[in-house]
Amino acid sequence: MPIFSSLKHSIFLRIYAGLLLVCLFVAMFAQLLVDTINKERIQSYRENVATGALYLIGSGLQQQASDVQREYWLNDISQLFGNNFSIEPASNIDFKASELKRLEEEKTVVRYVAQPAYADIFHPIEGEDNVITVRISKVTEQQVRAMAVLLLNDLSYYKGLAAKQHRLAEISEKFAFPLSIETIEALELDDDQMRRLERDEVVMLFRDSTRTDDSSIKIIAPSELEGMVVVIGPVSLFKWFPFNLIISVVLISMFLISLGVYALIFPLERKLQLIQSGVNEVGEGNLETQVQVVGQDEIARLAATFNTMTEHIKRLIESQRELTRAVSHELRTPVARIRFAVDMLADTDDPESRQMQRDYIDEDIESLNSLIDEILTYAKLEEGSPKLDLEPVNLRELVEQIVRETNALGKPIEVIGDPPSAKVTAVADRRYLHRVVQNLAGNALRYAETKIIISAGVNKGDAFVCVEDDGQGIPEEDRDKVFVPFARLDDSRTRASGGYGLGLSIVSRIAFWFNGKMSVDESPDLGGARFIMRWPVRPLTQTIAADQLTQEKGERKIIAEDS
Repeated sequence: MPIFSSLKHSIFLRIYAGLLLVCLFVAMFAQLLVDTINKERIQSYRENVATGALYLIGSGLQQQASDVQREYWLNDISQLFGNNFSIEPASNIDFKASELKRLEEEKTVVRYVAQPAYADIFHPIEGEDNVITVRISKVTEQQVRAMAVLLLNDLSYYKGLAAKQHRLAEISEKFAFPLSIETIEALELDDDQMRRLERDEVVMLFRDSTRTDDSSIKIIAPSELEGMVVVIGPVSLFKWFPFNLIISVVLISMFLISLGVYALIFPLERKLQLIQSGVNEVGEGNLETQVQVVGQDEIARLAATFNTMTEHIKRLIESQRELTRAVSHELRTPVARIRFAVDMLADTDDPESRQMQRDYIDEDIESLNSLIDEILTYAKLEEGSPKLDLEPVNLRELVEQIVRETNALGKPIEVIGDPPSAKVTAVADRRYLHRVVQNLAGNALRYAETKIIISAGVNKGDAFVCVEDDGQGIPEEDRDKVFVPFARLDDSRTRASGGYGLGLSIVSRIAFWFNGKMSVDESPDLGGARFIMRWPVRPLTQTIAADQLTQEKGERKIIAEDS
């Protein structure tokens, strides 16, 4: 049970156990792969070695003038090799597609049967639809010597050294090992081997070595040319993969991989433990918790995101508290006026006075509706990423619409539009962009004395909207405060001018979701306040996970690991 409990609660043990299972699977797969490759290699080795001898037999058959001579020839070959050779029509044998392809290329086909161990060998006869077939149970020295005799027989039809060498060059393509004619002195044979050559015997030289790569057989056959011999080989013996060595390498590799993965996983586990500790602290209500961020990998980014998240949650809670206090304060005045008006309605019978009180109640209810609408809009933008329907917005049409709507309010303020050309567009959510300009115009309308200018355009890849007024402006030290919910400045912008202090906060949040920025300064032409929102002409379609300020703080806290 403790083992299963450790696996359940330790990411390192789970990953390490999974790694061991993967390594075992890889070892089993490696064994299967080695066996498969060895089977393919030895099959290719058998076919390549057999092709040369069968080619010589086929060439000898073609040199026979009649069927009787061909039969005698096959009998002689069978006795020479110690195996029964025969001729079969190719159509009588069920060849696979790959085997037919080899036969078409005049190559030998070997079918090996493991139990009982034997091999059926087939070779095409050039110009015929027949194949030479033989069954061989094992390779013997007799068969090797017989191949040398066949080669000497083939070369006997060619007189002179040049002709024989030319013939060897032709048939070398059919052999998987070299063929050559060399002088006896060049071979450095011992006395016994020399005497055997003088008796016209085939000499076999076996080269053994502790390195299996070097084990080979060389066959030396006496030639009719004086002082010359035909050399076949060296014929390399089949080299099996050293399976024991492979197993050792795999085990060592598994051990080293395990150590390496442990070295990689241990720091990750330590980082995750730090994050888990931070999560536990936040779960207990400590929002001041900050996780140490080390490096720049995924876990480091996770830790930075966690820190950003806690900052964002903390800011949202504080904003919610502030919003609750401000809303309760803002609601008192209209509710008190409504209660007073209701009392007045109950105490008077004068129709004109009652109508006036009802008008007051309607105004206060409308004021409450406006406040609730502002609060809901701000809360929606503050909670998280709103759904933005991005589309090209014609800035000239937008400016003209806001100028028209603002003038329709009937205020004694001159509202002037400074729109761009009709072709200027910017990608944005038209509904939210309209709300931005509308809020800025409404704010300017409360503080302007005689004139408001509304403009828009595109400059260096950024779109902008701008609203200026000729009021008293905003002191530089108070310009950041105007975007704080329910913020109030000095007497130049008092509650008497109307509003609830949420309009500019809403504008600021919309600018944030547009990946843009709000700014306020002094109007160079009118002398009052100038509000400008800038955003990319083609903003990226993305969801921003947290407040920009806290996001920037989280990114700054990432520290690089010591190299």
